[in-house]
Amino acid sequence: MPAELIEDNYRPSEDEPFMNDRQRDYFRRKLIGWKEDILRESRETLAILQSENENHPDLADRASSETDRAIELRARDRQRKLIAKIEAALGRLDDGTYGYCEETGDPIALKRLDARPIATLSVEAQERHERRERVYRDS
Repeated sequence: MPAELIEDNYRPSEDEPFMNDRQRDYFRRKLIGWKEDILRESRETLAILQSENENHPDLADRASSETDRAIELRARDRQRKLIAKIEAALGRLDDGTYGYCEETGDPIALKRLDARPIATLSVEAQERHERRERVYRDS
């Protein structure tokens, strides 16, 4: 797909055909940029964690450092899972299913996709899903 397909200030619009080439290119770029940002942050975190191999003589300092490290590692684990979702979204772009609700097959609103490009459900389907989860969790 040509790199000049979309300009930098392009935003998908309801006035154009859903998931046309420009929209797919826009979301592909958004997803790839997001993934690259996460990977860059992960590399920075790894470098920091490796350089912070300090031996804190004070128990409180050591505990604080270990707590900070555990929090950072949990955040990186969440981001690892997010990368898998980004990869899945890129796969859906390739197979033509990106932007369509997995539950209903209807198009997902462009505003939702712009805010959450890994979305697989429409707002309505997501709300139904969350209501079902609450019912099962509360019972």
